[in-house]
Formats: sequence, C-alpha cells, structure tokens
Amino acid sequence: MKEEHKLKIFLSYLAQHKFTWSFFLLCVGLFLCVFSLYSLELEAVLYAAVLCLILGIILALLRFPGWYKLHRQLQIARNSIILMTNQLPQPGSLIEKDYQTLVHSLNRLYSQKITAEQMQKNNLIEYYTTWCHQIKTPIAAMSLLLQEEDTQKNRQLKSELFRIEQYVEMVLCYFRIDSPSSDFILKPCDLDTVIRMAVRKYAGQFVQKKLRLIYEPTHQSVLTDEKWLSFILEQLLSNAVKYTKEGSITIAVDQNQVLSVSDTGIGIAKEDLPRIFENSFTGYNGRTDRKSTGLGLYLCQQIARKLSHTLSVKSQIGCGTTFYLDLKTRPLKVE
Repeated sequence: MKEEHKLKIFLSYLAQHKFTWSFFLLCVGLFLCVFSLYSLELEAVLYAAVLCLILGIILALLRFPGWYKLHRQLQIARNSIILMTNQLPQPGSLIEKDYQTLVHSLNRLYSQKITAEQMQKNNLIEYYTTWCHQIKTPIAAMSLLLQEEDTQKNRQLKSELFRIEQYVEMVLCYFRIDSPSSDFILKPCDLDTVIRMAVRKYAGQFVQKKLRLIYEPTHQSVLTDEKWLSFILEQLLSNAVKYTKEGSITIAVDQNQVLSVSDTGIGIAKEDLPRIFENSFTGYNGRTDRKSTGLGLYLCQQIARKLSHTLSVKSQIGCGTTFYLDLKTRPLKVE
C-alpha cells in the first residue's frame, strides 16, 4: 500500500514536468524531420535522443527525493497550517515565494477573523451572564410578593415564575458548559442529599399537578459534581412533571449506581428517541406542547459526558418514560 502511494506520488512528479517531456519529444521530432529532408542518417538523432532520455531520467530520479521531502513538509504544514506557516520550506522559485506570501496573508486574515469572533462571543457571553444574574433580583422580588397571599391565581403565577427561573438557569448553563473555566469539581457526594434538594425545588409542581412521588433513600455516595448533577436531575424532573398529567414519578438508584427517573406521562415517540439529546430538537411532544426549547436534554447529555456519566432513555407512547443516569465513574478523556 505504501509502495503504491509512493508510485502515485512519483507519477505526479513526472506529470508536473510534462511540459519538459513534451518539449523534448517535440525537439526529437523536429530533428527527425530536418534529417529526413536532407537525407541524413536518422540513427544519429535516435541515438542522441536515447542518450538525452536516459540522462533526463537519471536527473529526474536524483531530484525526486528532494521533491518528495518538500511534498511531505507541505503536507505537515497543511495539517497544522495555523500553527506552522512560519515553518514552511524555503521557496525554490519566485512563484513558490509568491504562493507562500499568499498563504501568510490568508493566515493573518484568518487569525484576525478568529480573534474578532472570539472577542464578540466573549462579549456576548459576558452580557448574557450579567443579564441572567440581574434578572434573578426581580424574580426573587416577585416570588416574595406572590407569597403574601395564597390564592389560586398566585399559585399559578408562582408556577410560571418558577419556569422563568429555570429558563434563566438553563441559559447560564448553556454558556458555561463549553467554557474553559467551567467549574467541574469531582468529589464524593451523598446522593440522597442531591435528590432531596431537587425534589424540594419541584415540590410545588408536584402539589399543583397532584402527582405522587415515589422515592426511597439510597444511602449511596457517588463521585461526581454535586451542582451539575443537581442540574441534570432537575431537568429530568422538569420533563417528568411537564409531560405527566396524572399518576406518579419514581426516583430510584440500583446497586450498580444507575439512577432512574420514571414517570407515567405521555411517553416519547419511537422515531424521536434517537434524537432527543440533540441541540434544539423538540420532537412530537415539543411541537404539541409548544413550550419546549429542546435545550434541556441536550445540556444534560453534555454535562453527563463531562462528568463521565452515561445518560440513556426508554419510553413508550402512553406508558411513560424512564431516564437512566449511570453514575459509575469511568476514565476521563482529556479534550
């Protein structure tokens, strides 16, 4: 396979000098015509042509290693063009020098564009991060005002306000997840504490929709990031509550440290299951509900991967949905 590759490169090397070979053949043909017109011996022309051809082949073979080395250097530079434009081989002609000047110019423009886009992205992230933190103040104030009087209308308003708060948290998570400064801190965490915090947060939603919670303490400790695991669990509970009109939601953890969140809701269409963790994918339920962003499960999957956990799902239309979060620690890969 390697020999065939080198043969292909050698043929390309010969094809690159096709003008030289064509000019040589044209000269031989011209000499043959002139010798024939003057009735001279053609053997002299053929003999000289053969000698020149042999000499040309020898020169081509002698120059091929240098040409091949240059080809390999350019291949290496091509694979890391942004980092190695200053390590391009020395140009062998004025045209090659012009090409390298063009490459340097294009690389400089590309670097400027990347820098500008990164600055714009950073400014956008900073703006939305500041906005999310600022919007929490009026949300907290509105929540306190709604607690002054316990009426059906206030309970509905608190429910909608809770959803707004969740969307704000989702925006913050979306910008933080790919940030180099994402504060993932892996340490042993009490799983029951994380589950109780998430359940307490959604207690009002359970009461409002009259859903029954089934949960038994696990008495297990897992190696994870408590804050980000809480986010995953809260999103799974949010989906369970949203798409369950009646019945129950079950939180369980088996001996293999697989946490499951099951509901008796409407279920997920079979054709949607392979894509529910894609960014902005809402599926049939999302189009029907018209309140789904298609972002929550995507973020859960991304966070689970960064925590070295595995998130999967099983569902059947009309029979409910179960999400499985495998909390066993696996070797983390450096990205």
